[in-house]
Amino acid sequence: MKNVRQTNINTHRDAWIEINLESLEHNIKEIRKNVPKETKLLGVVKADAYGHGAVMLAPVILASGIDMLGVASIDEGVDLRNAKIGCDILVLGAVPVWAVESAVAADLSISVFSKDHIEACRLAYERTGIKPKIHVKIDTGMNRIGVSVDEAVDFIKQVQNCDFIDFKGLFTHLASAEERDETQLQIDKWNKIISQIDTTGLLLHIQNTVGTMYYEVPTTNMRRVGIALYGLYPDLPPDADKNKFDLKPLLSLKGRIVHIHEAHDGEGVSYSHTYRAQGTRTIATVPIGYADGVPRILSNKICGILNGQKVPQVGNITMDQMMFDITGTDAKVGDTITLLGNGNTIDEWAHIAKTINYELTCRLKVRLPRVYTR
Repeated sequence: MKNVRQTNINTHRDAWIEINLESLEHNIKEIRKNVPKETKLLGVVKADAYGHGAVMLAPVILASGIDMLGVASIDEGVDLRNAKIGCDILVLGAVPVWAVESAVAADLSISVFSKDHIEACRLAYERTGIKPKIHVKIDTGMNRIGVSVDEAVDFIKQVQNCDFIDFKGLFTHLASAEERDETQLQIDKWNKIISQIDTTGLLLHIQNTVGTMYYEVPTTNMRRVGIALYGLYPDLPPDADKNKFDLKPLLSLKGRIVHIHEAHDGEGVSYSHTYRAQGTRTIATVPIGYADGVPRILSNKICGILNGQKVPQVGNITMDQMMFDITGTDAKVGDTITLLGNGNTIDEWAHIAKTINYELTCRLKVRLPRVYTR
């Protein structure tokens, strides 16, 4: 029997996402067994856990062997705190200096990489009497945020001398983990910095999901895992053994047929009639569209699964609806078509859309009810 948990949102539509919690637990076991026992793991749950639902997944992630969580913004961290998630939470993105006090109030660790951040921490401490928890972010090659390599050692030592800061860790981000030579350059810069400072008691993290899976960096004691939690693979080095990790996708996307009709020879379907019937075709409508996060560029290029049979999506995907050619089936209104799951993968969609699986899972919107199964 399937156990189901549902979020408290409107479910009065014939479209939904299913999230398999058992697959989440399996993926974390796969990751943990390939990481040294003493190494901590940070689970990245930014962007609503890559579209999977951070508040609902966080307790399972933590119970399955992840030590702390990472988010992109203070607001994401506050959402978790409001849901009674009590673990350490690191805001991986840039925190506005005017919002540092809010991070302190929510007991969040923040990324620090400028003198303005240090001053904001001092002011927050004076106002609250609580030392802001911080991780120093180093830019070793991503060129996004972080203190530069040339300034990193002096900046870190300055932070270590601040009695109003609770200094928790150091980290950087791999820009091209699928390229071993590029990655080694970043690791070398990291190691040079680490060799010049006292890292006693600090969390040291450089490996992202690919780094966690395929790179050993002895000068670290924590790794950050994102997309692999959700059963999806990032771009890997050409020589990487993908079979080393048996990951299982969590997410399925489903919708019920709300209307069936016939399109006769030569008649077009949907906006601009990018599909025209050849002969008489049976057309089914499902209430899922690009406002739910299914890219319009996939129009006429994907299939659904109906009673174990592949059926092509036809016509332009519209904001709230899309159509399928179900000719030759015995389908009826109320039957379920699976867009993702049962063999249909988000990676296939990403290939067609010329993007990455991350982007597409993050696009799936909150107006799609999420049902959590085991």
